[in-house]
Amino acid sequence: MLWWKYYVSSVLSILMYCFFLFFLLMLFYLLKSDVCVFFSWELFSVGGSSVEFNVVLDWISVSFCGIVMLISGSVLWFSSEYMDGDPFLSRFSWLVFLFVLSMSFVIFIPNVVSILLGWDGLGLVSFVLVIYYQNYKSLSAGLVTVLMNRIGDVLILLSIGWLCYNGCWNIFYLDQGSLSFLICGCVMVAGMTKSAQIPFSSWLPAAMAAPTPVSALVHSSTLVTAGVYLLIRFYSFLEMFWWFKVMLLLVATVTMFMAGIAANFENDLKKVIALSTLSQLGVMMGSLGLGSWKLALFHLYTHALFKALLFLCAGAIIHRSQHSQDLRNIGMIWNQMPIFVSCLHVANLALCGSPFLAGFYSKDLILEGSLFWGSNLVILIMLFLATGMTVSYSLRLSYLSLWGGYNFYVMHNWGGEKVSEVIPMLILMFGAVFGGSGLMWLLFSDSDFILLGGFMKLLTLLVSVVGGVVGWSLSSVSDYAKQKDIKSFVVTYFGLVYMWFLVELSTQGVVKSVLSSGYVSLYVCDRGWEEIVSGEGVYYFVSFFSEGLPKWSHYSVLVYISALMFVMMCFLFCVLG
Repeated sequence: MLWWKYYVSSVLSILMYCFFLFFLLMLFYLLKSDVCVFFSWELFSVGGSSVEFNVVLDWISVSFCGIVMLISGSVLWFSSEYMDGDPFLSRFSWLVFLFVLSMSFVIFIPNVVSILLGWDGLGLVSFVLVIYYQNYKSLSAGLVTVLMNRIGDVLILLSIGWLCYNGCWNIFYLDQGSLSFLICGCVMVAGMTKSAQIPFSSWLPAAMAAPTPVSALVHSSTLVTAGVYLLIRFYSFLEMFWWFKVMLLLVATVTMFMAGIAANFENDLKKVIALSTLSQLGVMMGSLGLGSWKLALFHLYTHALFKALLFLCAGAIIHRSQHSQDLRNIGMIWNQMPIFVSCLHVANLALCGSPFLAGFYSKDLILEGSLFWGSNLVILIMLFLATGMTVSYSLRLSYLSLWGGYNFYVMHNWGGEKVSEVIPMLILMFGAVFGGSGLMWLLFSDSDFILLGGFMKLLTLLVSVVGGVVGWSLSSVSDYAKQKDIKSFVVTYFGLVYMWFLVELSTQGVVKSVLSSGYVSLYVCDRGWEEIVSGEGVYYFVSFFSEGLPKWSHYSVLVYISALMFVMMCFLFCVLG
């Protein structure tokens, strides 16, 4: 039966590659003809508002879907080896296919109601994939992921309701109205939840409980990029409100800064890469906040290529090291897996924005644009500090994998580099090397004009060099006690290491506060004052007076009448007074 499961994964991989070639040819046609194809089917009409199913084929949707198909095909091909021996490999392959299908709905459909199909589909299938390894840790991570994303789902639903007031759900025909500022706020926060911006960042590292091929797909071109893509599609409507860019730029910069600090002190290989994704999502959101949606889309494409490669390399290393994800256990692996390590460092260099790899063409333009277009000084400082920290944790990863010490307890587990793992990596490595220049010449040759002085042009390079020195210094601290002291210092004085404690605030912290308040309510109210003033208290009150009544029985009737009159007078005084 195993050969059939392998066959399903391979067939779906070939299908994805065929779709990639199809969308590539369609992209050439759309660019040459300079057209946009729009399909619309009216399903029904209620109260003057028609419900339509629309599909748009323009250069944005076709190019993005082509990249999704390329990465999905590589991930499925890699999964056929990585998940070999899994009894549910065919189920896993179909879940990945459903995930890609849901993303395609988000990409091609410009109708807000129909987008919700793909938007909810991404949330549902991602939950199933995160809990694929059936244990309590995966279930906890899956619940955090799905509940955090449900916030965005609810906001999209609210936007649909308010758009009924305008009588149109098509994102290309949105205009300012009486409720437009509410719609803008809902769409912006929905995009932030999907792209894990502060304060919704805690679910992104938690989603690392999923199999590594799923992480490669989720963190490169599907789930986390859906929020950025939604804001790009709504951008012509959202930019009408001045506060949209200000809020988005502020949130994105703070997210980049937080993720960079956390990644420099994280020892889990997959979580370091996840935090780098969070930082790069901040770069994309920051580009939108600066007013350049094209550069945000460009960085989304280049980031998808090298981040998928980075996760596949990490998965291959983890697969051969007794599933250990600790960075300190992967030293000196270059002589055991030269191709994997080479691909890993190419992806790392692209993440740093090294000339002339894919990340350089988009990231460098965004940083130069932030200087050219002008912004708040604090925002610029945090933006360039986050850029330096990206180089720092990337160099730390390279240092530990190339020059780290031998760890003999995993050496017996190193295996050969299989063809079904190497070829998908080489395909993605080609994209990580040549994707930036190719996309620049093909799609973004008419990007914004930027003119800077010599120092400003060299500022990005200078920050990268300083970040590299810091990363080398942190990596060369071999004494574990010194590492612990540095980490304790940062936690004590900055509180920055553990994602500013967002994980505790949004998961266990909330649960503990609710349970503790329930404990107080139980013992103070239910078993405390409420028992005194009702229930058991009434019982004791009645029992006390019942026991005292026989003592009054020897008194005359006059005493009872006097007491009754006194009670009635008190009652009348309270009522009439």
